[in-house]
Amino acid sequence: MGETREEVTQALVDLHAAGCDLITITQYLRPTPKHHPVERWVKPNEFVELSAEANEIGFAGVMSGPLVRSSYRAGRLYKQAQEKRANI
Repeated sequence: MGETREEVTQALVDLHAAGCDLITITQYLRPTPKHHPVERWVKPNEFVELSAEANEIGFAGVMSGPLVRSSYRAGRLYKQAQEKRANI
């Protein structure tokens, strides 16, 4: 919705500190002209960087991309988290 990169990083840190273990990072898409406009289009490489950042912070499962949604490949995300937790 227009967050800066620094705000996204802080949100990731705060979410993880609050106990969040799975995260989906995505692009806001304006559903209709009556909704809030898109502030900027995030480039694909930024989603790769954010995924790496979330993993470094310690999230057990991360899905990051412009069309990722919370239910998007939820089974894969859960499996990723289970495998990561088993290796700790």
